Amino acid sequence: MLMSGLLVPVFSIAGMQEAATKTIQIVVNGQVRQVPGGKTLPQLLLFLEVDPARVAVELNRSIVSRKDWETTAIDPGAALEIVQFVGGG
Repeated sequence: MLMSGLLVPVFSIAGMQEAATKTIQIVVNGQVRQVPGGKTLPQLLLFLEVDPARVAVELNRSIVSRKDWETTAIDPGAALEIVQFVGGG
């Protein structure tokens, strides 16, 4: 945009949203997946449509305690095993 002979950068909201939604590659239960970056573990489970009340999660070969889920970031290249509890008898 040109104003009074000065060049003023114009930032696009769409461009900022695109940067915020970059995908990362992770492995979930042995399958390579592309998922939105910048997610915590609960956010990732929501994205994957997994009920967090019924699962245990291993991240990079370490079990993640439920109390640590909110602060556990999912980084590019992460390997997760998500195990769902099944009732029966």
